[in-house]
Amino acid sequence: MESPLSKDEQYMRMAIDQAYIAEENGDVPIGCVIVYEDRVIARAYNQREQLNDPTAHAEIIALTQAAEYIGNWRLNGCTIYVTLEPCPMCAGALVLARLDRLVYGTDDPKTGAVRSLYNIVQDPRLNHRLEVTSGILADDCRAQLQAFFHRRRFEKDEV
Repeated sequence: MESPLSKDEQYMRMAIDQAYIAEENGDVPIGCVIVYEDRVIARAYNQREQLNDPTAHAEIIALTQAAEYIGNWRLNGCTIYVTLEPCPMCAGALVLARLDRLVYGTDDPKTGAVRSLYNIVQDPRLNHRLEVTSGILADDCRAQLQAFFHRRRFEKDEV
C-alpha cells in the first residue's frame, strides 16, 4: 500500500500546480503557496513576463497576498512552499517578512540563495532566520523546469 503524501508534499503539489499556470502564461514555471495554521493563505506563480516586472517572482507575489490576509507584514507562524530554491531577492524578502519556515523543491545552482550560492535565510548576521527543508518533490520540480527550458531551446532553434 502506498503511503499518503506528507503535508509538505501536499503543499508542494499545490506549488507545482501554480508553476504550471506560470508556464501556461509563458513564464518560468515556479510556483509557491504560503500556509498559516494549516490553511493556504496565498498562492502565486512567476509573472515576470505577464506583468513586465522583474520583481514579479512567485514568492514576492505570495508574500503580498499573505500579508494582506493576515493584516500584517510580519508573517510569523507561516511556512512558504516554493518549487525552486529562492534567489537573493526572494530569500531576503522571506527574512524581512519573518516567516518561520521555508520548504523548497529543487536547488538552483545558478541563483540559489538558500544553500547553493548563499545562505541568506539562515545568516546569523541578520535579525531573523528561517527553518529550511529542501528536496520535497525535488525530481518533479526539477523535471518541470528542465522540460520548460528544453522546449524553449527547441523553439528558438526552429526560428
